[in-house]
Amino acid sequence: MTSKARLIYNPVSGHEQMPKNVADILDVLEQAGYEASAFRTTPEQNSARNEATRAAKEGFDLIVAAGGDGTINEVVNGIAFLDKRPQMAIIPAGTTNDYARALAIPRDNIPDAAKVILKNKTRKMDIGKAVFGDQTQYFVNIAASGSLTELTYGVPSEVKSALGYAAYLIKGAEMLPHLTENEMRLTYDDGVYEGKLSMFLLGMTNSIGGFEQVMPDAQLSDGLFQLIVVKPSDPVSMMKLMALALNGKHVDDPNIIYTKTRSLKAELIGKKSVGRDLPVNLDGEIGGYCPVEFHNLQQRIEFYVGK
Repeated sequence: MTSKARLIYNPVSGHEQMPKNVADILDVLEQAGYEASAFRTTPEQNSARNEATRAAKEGFDLIVAAGGDGTINEVVNGIAFLDKRPQMAIIPAGTTNDYARALAIPRDNIPDAAKVILKNKTRKMDIGKAVFGDQTQYFVNIAASGSLTELTYGVPSEVKSALGYAAYLIKGAEMLPHLTENEMRLTYDDGVYEGKLSMFLLGMTNSIGGFEQVMPDAQLSDGLFQLIVVKPSDPVSMMKLMALALNGKHVDDPNIIYTKTRSLKAELIGKKSVGRDLPVNLDGEIGGYCPVEFHNLQQRIEFYVGK
């Protein structure tokens, strides 16, 4: 029986480059032995997510997510909860393309990214699960909360496109005078942290916001999150940490907790214990609000990878 592949693509990603590449991608899938078809996402909420669920339940063997990190996240959310999950491939057409970088997928040529499938090299990847009360979300790269996390979703896409990594540095400098601290309780494998912090960050890969040294010891399928807790919020300390983060030296700073954990429970304590006003960022978008519990689903989805 012929294997089936479904391309799910965002038509506005990458300066609307995707539609004119659909035929080439489908041709690559046919070369790889798949009976291939395509779905163009719509502005409707959860368009990519719903189509991924439908395709998986109909027995498709491969889902190709083409777009930015947000499209990839949606497709993952459409299949991660299922008992039987298809393989995934990604074609980056966004701004930062963090997950494509982690999987060694070409990020500047859409047909080349598709041709990775022809090499037939796959890897089972960890997926993060975030539980907000009775709501569950999944993520593949980053979960974060705290005032500093606006760096990951507060930079407009057009600014990132024009300035690249510099956009984050500019945004960071702009934010420094307005940083606030939250009093939180973080419960993880090796202990509990209670106190003030500017941000906590759970990483699945070593690429966050285009920087490859934020999580220097990240593995892709070991079942462990990389946890970073940033304590201070004063501008002098934060400028120092930002400079150290460019080469991975921030993890040795006394104002940082850096460890590995399979799970994390994050709660606001003190005056903000209700917690509905502290958002949690998942793969660059707000996924919910504290309190939240995270669990690492080891080797949950099999992806096509580059070198």
